[in-house]
Amino acid sequence: MQTRVMQMEDGKDNGILISRSVKSKSFPSKLLLILGLFLAFALTVFIISVSTIKYTGLQSVVTTVTSSFVTCREDEPNSLSKWIQPPAVLMHNLSDEELLWRASFWPRRKEYPFRRVPKIAFMFLTKGPLPLALLWERFLKGHKGLYSVYIHPHPSFTSKFPATSVFHRRQIPSQVAEWGRMTMCDAEKRLLANALLDISNEWFVLVSESCIPLFNFTTIYSYLSRSKHSFMGAFDDPGPFGRGRYNENMEPEVPITKWRKGSQWFEINRELAATIVKDTLYYPKFKEFCRPACYVDEHYFPTMLTIEKPMALANRSLTWVDWSRGGPHPATFGRSDITEKFFEKIFDGKNCAYNGRNTSMCYLFARKFAPSALEPLLHIAPKIMGF
Repeated sequence: MQTRVMQMEDGKDNGILISRSVKSKSFPSKLLLILGLFLAFALTVFIISVSTIKYTGLQSVVTTVTSSFVTCREDEPNSLSKWIQPPAVLMHNLSDEELLWRASFWPRRKEYPFRRVPKIAFMFLTKGPLPLALLWERFLKGHKGLYSVYIHPHPSFTSKFPATSVFHRRQIPSQVAEWGRMTMCDAEKRLLANALLDISNEWFVLVSESCIPLFNFTTIYSYLSRSKHSFMGAFDDPGPFGRGRYNENMEPEVPITKWRKGSQWFEINRELAATIVKDTLYYPKFKEFCRPACYVDEHYFPTMLTIEKPMALANRSLTWVDWSRGGPHPATFGRSDITEKFFEKIFDGKNCAYNGRNTSMCYLFARKFAPSALEPLLHIAPKIMGF
């Protein structure tokens, strides 16, 4: 009996062992099945996620990254080109104070670390249209890269020139300029400041809509570039229209011994242009104490430069005018005045100093010419003026 019980107990143990053995053999198969299902599920989720990102989110992400990426180029903000490239568009939103501040930056070293071709900046201070534009177009033709053009008209006027014109899009932001008042000098400083933003401009010529060139471009460029001086009239007039306009309240910055008078129309180099633009010392004195009958455009620049840069001035203007008829304004010439004999009077009028020597070539420009003078000027220019 004990033997049977023992056998049954053994069998029970054996059964348990057999059962455990079967379970141990079947467990890995279930585990692998579960693991496989999990991997399949994970793979499916991954594929769906990638597809979703690819077609919805990834494209925008790539676009954002691409659009914000900046390659290393010569014209990047920190490169030299930032300082030597002239403004592509002359119209801007700078106030006069901001413009004059910006234009007051200039190199202290004479050498340039790039190839610089000096240019003449022709600055047109006008009331509106340029009736003699065709003559200036012919004068400048073929000399691109050696000149710049700037136009300061009445703010209500917008110049319209074809894309082929040298005057196309050369208008600067302007304000009203009143004859004999500080607003006229403000307009001139505005022209100088805008022209100074082009590092290649070396000579600055102020002209009006009634001015004409008297020689071809090559002759004028050579005359200005070889000169040791800038051209601005600055003489001491002891009479009522000179010292008689002086106000003692201008001392001590402006003593009467330095009070000068000169023509509004000048031709100056870059150093003097920057000196005018940066001035904050003399400007308040002239604005407050030089009012009609003190005509500030005849005194401010000549006096200031006589004090600051006296040796730089030739003390004469290169712009011819005729005051022989008297009155507050010079003579104006129309169609009937344009003859060879008329120009002989301009060319053979006098001798003057140029680089320490006498010369009969004293004027490069002339005024005032009416719109009716355009046609005869175009006809006579090749023979008389060389263009």
